[in-house]
Amino acid sequence: MREFRITDGKIQTGGMRAKPEIADYILVYKNQKIDVIEAKADNLSASEGLTQAKAYADKLNIDYTYTANGRDIYEMSLKSDKEGDIIDFPTPDELWNKTYSDQNEWKDKFNGIINEGEYGKRYYQEIAINNVLKAIAEEKNRILLTMATGTGKTAVAFLISPGYTEPVGISRTN
Repeated sequence: MREFRITDGKIQTGGMRAKPEIADYILVYKNQKIDVIEAKADNLSASEGLTQAKAYADKLNIDYTYTANGRDIYEMSLKSDKEGDIIDFPTPDELWNKTYSDQNEWKDKFNGIINEGEYGKRYYQEIAINNVLKAIAEEKNRILLTMATGTGKTAVAFLISPGYTEPVGISRTN
């Protein structure tokens, strides 16, 4: 996704909004956001946008982030803090396998649910949904989802309810 809007910008005094946070590129693969890419001018270092990309990836709960200037590519994993120059971007499959090496059948099925752009989800709602689906896939017996007042708990509950997932071939057995 090019120029992905992460936030609408903080509400300031008088009801005006600050500048929105917009990532240059977000790679969406198997219905999951798996990397942030910040593109910089070719006269700048490839790592110039690392702080910005890292902030976006942290906010979106994405492990891998890349910055590039048209010549060089810089990679960072937020999980391992490993970073450095690389020769080529990884393929979507390579990045998927690095990010989700613990996939199982339920996680694969949940990734088949298309939830991008529906109901005006905010980034933190998408993270909440993904965390609940991950806990279900890992067969956790108890899940507590806590969200602040006004953050869309009802929308999140709807999106993770069995009635929502059944049309795409996932049904609840217990």
